[in-house]
Amino acid sequence: MVALLSAAAVVAGGTSACTSTGGGGGDGSPRSFAELKQWGYAEWDRWAQHHGFRNPAVPGLWSAEKMDQAPPQQPAPAPDGPSAAPPPSLPVSTPASAPESASASGPESAPASGPAAASPSPAAPPPVAAQPVPRPYTSYPASGKVFMTAPNGGTGQCSATVVADPAHPGKSNLVWTAAHCVHEGKGGDWYKNLVFVPAYNSSGAASDHRRATLAEVAPLGQWWADKVITSPLWTTEGTKGGGAANQYDFAVVKVRGPEGETRSLEEAVGTAVPVWFDAPREQLAIQAWGYPALAPFDGQELERCDSGRPGSRSFDPARPPMLVIGCTMTAGASGGGWFADGPDGRQRLVSNTSIGTQAHTALNGPYLEDVARRALDYISRK
Repeated sequence: MVALLSAAAVVAGGTSACTSTGGGGGDGSPRSFAELKQWGYAEWDRWAQHHGFRNPAVPGLWSAEKMDQAPPQQPAPAPDGPSAAPPPSLPVSTPASAPESASASGPESAPASGPAAASPSPAAPPPVAAQPVPRPYTSYPASGKVFMTAPNGGTGQCSATVVADPAHPGKSNLVWTAAHCVHEGKGGDWYKNLVFVPAYNSSGAASDHRRATLAEVAPLGQWWADKVITSPLWTTEGTKGGGAANQYDFAVVKVRGPEGETRSLEEAVGTAVPVWFDAPREQLAIQAWGYPALAPFDGQELERCDSGRPGSRSFDPARPPMLVIGCTMTAGASGGGWFADGPDGRQRLVSNTSIGTQAHTALNGPYLEDVARRALDYISRK
């Protein structure tokens, strides 16, 4: 999983009750996973009020050199081994450590109930070598990087994707990434100075850590986070070692344009990827994209893994099993988009890199269902 020393993202929140009048923690957090599944707009909003995010733009903070030197977010990877159920079965998925845009497989999968239950002796998916995406990256402007600073200092980087806004078709300002790229997790706080750079290093001017201008590494500008929403399960349970919180390791960031920019992010970059919730696992052929930053990668190149049908892994069988794919991307790929063709043939986002393995042979990503759908709906309407 990619290391995360990132900036605070703007959060949208909800309440802790099952309904707008329900109970919950004193900070608006849900008392259980079952309660979170029942949350509506009022609950998310109440939670957000208790977990506010401030991210004022700091002109000139993120120079080309500072972005180049930011380390990837990288929690400790989970052990390697035959713990992920292979496709086409739909067993539980176990998270592992993953780079900004890619994830690896994790610890032993726990049996799940229902159609997502794991097979008795699952085998890890075969590794798939990451391949460089052809330049210029402005041909694929939905993919980019997020940069951040930690509350106690230090910088970090992850991968991210421009996604469609259901409330503002054609004018989205929303970016999808991993929760661990915007918040420290249990006992921690939001990252600061969170900024999204679409089509980072599109021309290759900064490849091999060469000196480059800001315009060369950020050809479509820097978009500062204005609001952020993530799962309360990550903020209350998330750790750097991987666990059940990674089954909800996603975040949606609402950004604002550079000074003088009157267009939305989608209008400026020319695209936004729809999110496919409750996607049929057995029908997916996944492509994972990201900017891996640990050797043999350097964080300057956009990579992809054509991984095909995913397997499943799980830390908590009560929660939706994660998707797991073979992929050699490393830290830095965390938060990067996982894509599959929808029923209409259009590419859609179905997950993001969360965690991977010590050997960098597999990645795990959260399965996006009602909780993720309501989080997106909340920040879209907010």
